[in-house]
Amino acid sequence: MSLSTTHNPTTHPPTATRRVAVLSYHKVGPPSPGAWETWFYVSESIFVRQLHWLKDNHWSAITIEQFIQGLSDPNSLPEKSVLLTFDDGYRSLLTVVGPILQSMKIPGVVFVPTDLVGTTNVFDKDVEPTEPLADWDELKKLQSMGLAIESHTATHPRLSKVSPAQRREELLRSRDAIQRRLSRAPVTLAYPYGDDAAGDATLLTDMRSAGYAAGFLYNGPVVTLPTPEPMRIPRLAMGPDTDLAVALGA
Repeated sequence: MSLSTTHNPTTHPPTATRRVAVLSYHKVGPPSPGAWETWFYVSESIFVRQLHWLKDNHWSAITIEQFIQGLSDPNSLPEKSVLLTFDDGYRSLLTVVGPILQSMKIPGVVFVPTDLVGTTNVFDKDVEPTEPLADWDELKKLQSMGLAIESHTATHPRLSKVSPAQRREELLRSRDAIQRRLSRAPVTLAYPYGDDAAGDATLLTDMRSAGYAAGFLYNGPVVTLPTPEPMRIPRLAMGPDTDLAVALGA
């Protein structure tokens, strides 16, 4: 089963708007040994149920490349699109998410903090349980399953708490690492904690200079394209109790 549908952009008027639901997940599947469940864990059964709801309600899954094209050409997208994103790059993506999306022919996006690949979520210390992050070989496997690996900075800092010079280093180093290790330069970045320094103009300029075409926030509404600022794209925070009918206005 696929969420994708045949789309002919020539059948829509040039001025038509498009709705894109950018869903932001963290952990899908059960906690690893020694961890415990929090709101950021979505069970496999709930995840699959959410995917079926999207299909039944005519939301078409798109790739990150299709999303980027849609920023400049909204008519290239279906009227209702969904972009599935997963923050931090947890190893459970390989055992739970990847096989599900591959079997359903649904694309996805994984945002990874490149300095921490193959370690744990130390940035969540004392807030969330410790979970292993996928290593580069595992990220390559996810890539082969149809998940694009994109940037979540290098060290997962709050960008409002570091200097402009440090922010630029985070943007550039993470992009370079992904390009070197996975032979594909990322085109987007998800701001850790959704912190884009309140839309600081210098940061947004640095994002463009570093080669990013879009930046993703956290915990926001459905996107309507065209959008005035592609570096500040909201995403819906996904948890086990998220009501997609309410969140997506369906």
